[in-house]
Amino acid sequence: EMVGEVLEKKRAREIYDSYKQRRKDPGLLEQTNYKTFEMRIFPIAPKAEQRVQITYYQELDFDNDWATYVYPLATTTRTGVDSRVSGRFSIGAHIKSAIPISAVQSPSHKDGFLMVDHTENYHEASLENRDGDLARDVVLAFQVTRPVTGLDLVATKSKGEDGYFTLTLTAGQELEKTETGADYVFVLDISGSMANEGKLSTSINSLDAFIKSLGPEDRFEVITFNKVPSTLFSQLTAADEGSISKAVTFLNSQEARGGTSLQPAMATAYKYGTADRPLNTVILSDGMTEQDERRVLMEMIQSRPANIRVFCIGIGNEINRSLLQQMAEDAGGLAAFISQGDDFDRQAKAFRRKLMHPVAQNLKITVSGVEVYDIEPEKLPGLYHGMPVRMYGRYKGEGTAQVQVSAEVNGKQIATTAEIAFPGQSEDNPEIERMWAWQRMERLKRQHEIKNDPALVEEIVRLGEGYSITSEYTSFLVLENDGEYQRWKIERRNATRIERDRGAQERLRQELEALRTKSLSDIGPVDPAGARQPQPVQTVARTPQPV
Repeated sequence: EMVGEVLEKKRAREIYDSYKQRRKDPGLLEQTNYKTFEMRIFPIAPKAEQRVQITYYQELDFDNDWATYVYPLATTTRTGVDSRVSGRFSIGAHIKSAIPISAVQSPSHKDGFLMVDHTENYHEASLENRDGDLARDVVLAFQVTRPVTGLDLVATKSKGEDGYFTLTLTAGQELEKTETGADYVFVLDISGSMANEGKLSTSINSLDAFIKSLGPEDRFEVITFNKVPSTLFSQLTAADEGSISKAVTFLNSQEARGGTSLQPAMATAYKYGTADRPLNTVILSDGMTEQDERRVLMEMIQSRPANIRVFCIGIGNEINRSLLQQMAEDAGGLAAFISQGDDFDRQAKAFRRKLMHPVAQNLKITVSGVEVYDIEPEKLPGLYHGMPVRMYGRYKGEGTAQVQVSAEVNGKQIATTAEIAFPGQSEDNPEIERMWAWQRMERLKRQHEIKNDPALVEEIVRLGEGYSITSEYTSFLVLENDGEYQRWKIERRNATRIERDRGAQERLRQELEALRTKSLSDIGPVDPAGARQPQPVQTVARTPQPV
């Protein structure tokens, strides 16, 4: 096995090219833009085999106690690619949660997964197919029991070093539902890029479910756009049976074509704002708008009327996630991302449930008793019902900290304090280091797009090299042996980090193996010594309970 290291992009390419001329054995992984990575391995002899192993960490989207994991199989990047495969395709998931798990399901492969309930905190899911089609995502979702608002801390800290943490705040049932209706403008992208991967049909199915979940007190409008916007009613219309039926017919008549210009559609949506009721502008798009339009969109978000919130729903795998996330956060809304294999009805109900509860605004989390620093994000977004807010940071020392949470709900100031222990040493969750660094790099990249400051790029490169993160400014270089890294004076940061990470993964594997063994101990006959003999276990998929 040859483990690579992350370097500044230009330097990594120069080193790679120098080996290529000598027909050595380098590898190079580059991020070419916000959605595309390219890998080069040289040389590959005729009919030779090269094995590549990629490990990545990913935050799960959490919504109303449901965590969703998407493995993006539907990633065909050009026409003519055959997504069918021969041979075995398998995927196994180990689901471990500090909060008890109440249900596990796969919206994409409903009958394909075998679900095993080892304990209330550890479930397992397994899928295996032969001669399958890899044109659809694998989607797994699990539900946890979170009846009240809660704070959860995950921390990692090596001996003699400052620690890293993520603090998650989840709003429970205390944010009581509001009974008044709301106004919605749904803005649907029908540009040519939405024809790929069935994104338009996924958007229409999602929007269909959203509209059908509206209540009698709600009003809505539907706007479609490519280069120019087109309205359905030209006014806010009550969500009755007739208007919903008309909207469904209108949606089903849409075709994806033309370029993308979101700015005119946003300007049109703003016209529906009124002084007496808040307006929720919901954009369903892949965010593949014209590059020079991004700055204008950010300015429009900042200058929007005070009672308008913007929500962005990213459709499919080929999306500009960063743009949609930033637009929503800057507009006091939130972003969600939907796979073609997801449960549209569940997503729609969860989305409306958030909008029917008051949002906690001007959210602040203050930690005392333990020194914390380098917090990400710098400004916390609003707290919505069922949607967690995550705060990343560094900390010094150890001990019990007082964590104060304050926010404004319906014009009233609320505050609460909890005690949370920050460990002096813990190496069970080393992934938190990279997640903190990645969050910081993403913020710096957004600032650089606006300010065009070279100093920001220098900091992005420093973080990328230090935490082994490939970006548009750093690349992943693989050389033949340690001697070659020494020749180029490349520090083996990633090799050290992988060794540590694998140690944590092995400890976790042993823990899960012990839980599996314990769950089998009550199955089968008891031997004369009183110990039960493990026997094969037959399990069935659990039926999820209503949310």
